[in-house]
Amino acid sequence: MLGDKDVCATIAVKDMEAAKKFYGETLGLEASMETPAGIFYKSGNSGVFVYPSNVAGTNQATYAAWTVEDVEGAVEGLKAKGVSFEHYPDLPDVTVDGDIHTMGDMKAVWFKDPEGNILNIVNKVG
Repeated sequence: MLGDKDVCATIAVKDMEAAKKFYGETLGLEASMETPAGIFYKSGNSGVFVYPSNVAGTNQATYAAWTVEDVEGAVEGLKAKGVSFEHYPDLPDVTVDGDIHTMGDMKAVWFKDPEGNILNIVNKVG
């Protein structure tokens, strides 16, 4: 039923101004629509909806993931903008080299937005 439909990540934040700076400037997402309920950001053929919520930052799992060809390049670009990366050395069958977690052919990194929401970059999915 929904397998051929686009999906949008929804991310709760407490501070919309900090979120605008992070998602717009740091991550380079383009705000495609701003409403009183939040901001839609275009990202490739999908999007991210960032909205205000008092429970922002309480999720301890990954909110959204971006697929990129060059994980190392993405890490360097984000580090240059002040992003720091999370490390999960206890994941099974994972090798951690610097900030990059390797699982077979898959490489991944995790980082947080200003609210503490966990975001991910990976070189392949599916």
